[in-house]
Parts: sequence; structure tokens; C-alpha cells
Amino acid sequence: MKAFLLAAGKGTRLRPLTDSTPKCLLPIRGTPVLAIWMELCRRFGIDEVLINVHAHSDSIRRYLASAHNGVQVHIAEEPVLLGSAGTLAANRSWVASEPAFWVFYGDVLSNVDLGRMLDYHRRRNPVATLGVYEVPDPSRCGILSLDREDVVRDFVEKPAAPAGNLAFAGILLASPALLHAIPDRVPVDIGFDVLPRLAGRSVAYRITEYLVDIGTMENYCAAQRDWPGLASPRLP
Repeated sequence: MKAFLLAAGKGTRLRPLTDSTPKCLLPIRGTPVLAIWMELCRRFGIDEVLINVHAHSDSIRRYLASAHNGVQVHIAEEPVLLGSAGTLAANRSWVASEPAFWVFYGDVLSNVDLGRMLDYHRRRNPVATLGVYEVPDPSRCGILSLDREDVVRDFVEKPAAPAGNLAFAGILLASPALLHAIPDRVPVDIGFDVLPRLAGRSVAYRITEYLVDIGTMENYCAAQRDWPGLASPRLP
């Protein structure tokens, strides 16, 4: 399988740590977040990963040149940020013939069982399966409203008046049909511009394993205390 790993963010909320180090190379108990993602991909049969880069791109290239875990890596450098959905659109030919592909946000730290999520996606066969989890501050997240069958009926990114606290986790499994829902402009964002268009055609997968967005200093420090490591491998 193939996966996009979105890692081009500037990490402004983690300054001064990101003044000289890209966010995806910040260590969690001594291991870069990017290394954790690559190992998770390897364990669950994801053999090709496209990583978009922007800030400190040379550091990421050097790291990947020295890291070998059997996953083939493609680097897409963005001198001008395309937005999360813009990266998918710019590289649509890479996944156009795939029955399904993953999208991972590089600032998410998780030991989620991707095999179970893939099984769920194949049973339900939606345009997209969104990993979701409950959050304490829904105004900072993409919030979903679901029906009784966990079909996404509404999606609002960073709502002023959240309808609940069930949030998109930054882990997405999609069919190529999702690419047709991306507006033709740059930048374009998955949360603001694409997922609302998939209401009724996407489903939620509830993540019960460890998951935290390390994009804030508070969460990054919490991850240093709480990260349990990767779970035992389970291939799909």
C-alpha cells in the first residue's frame, strides 16, 4: 500500500524547538516522530510513502538518506506550501490506480492498529474512513457529527460552536474518489475544503489506542511522559 505523510508544516507553535529542527524530526523519548511513523508503516505493510517537505527540508533529506527500514520513500518538496489537500492533488497520479491509500498527519503520535482500521474500511467501502477520537478542546479540531452507523453527516474544521468533541485524528484511509472532491486552487486544506464535501460518503473509525497531536508545546511535553511505544505488529 501507499501513504502520504504530511510533514511540511513550519511548527510555529513549537518554537524555539523548530527554529533549527523540523517538527517531524523532534524526538519522542529519543526517537524522531518521523522514525515512529516509518516503523508503523513497515509493520502494517505500507511499502511506499510520499513525504512532503518545506521547512528544514535538507535536514529531512539527510535523515531519510541514513534511515533504512524497507519502506520506499518519495520526497515532494514544496517551495510554496500547497496545503494538506494540495499535496494530494499535486501527486494524484501516484495513487490514482490504488484501491485505497493512507493519509497521515506528521505531527500526530500514535500506536494505532492500522490493520484493524484497514479491515474496517474494506468492510464499509466508503470514499474515506476517518480515524476519530475524543478531545477536550473541540474548537481547535475538525469536529464530526455521525449517524447511528458512524457515517459522517457533518464535518466542521475548528468550529466556533462545536456540536460535540469527536475529532478527526489526522489519520485517513481513502479511495481515489476523494481526489475528485479537492477544489482546484492552492492552497487547499483537507479539513476545511475536502472532508465537509464528503458528508454521507465517509465513515468514522474510533481510535482507542494512544494518540496525541504533538503540535503544541503542552502536548509535546505530555508525549515525553506518556508515550507507551509502538504496539506489537499485526499485519492486515
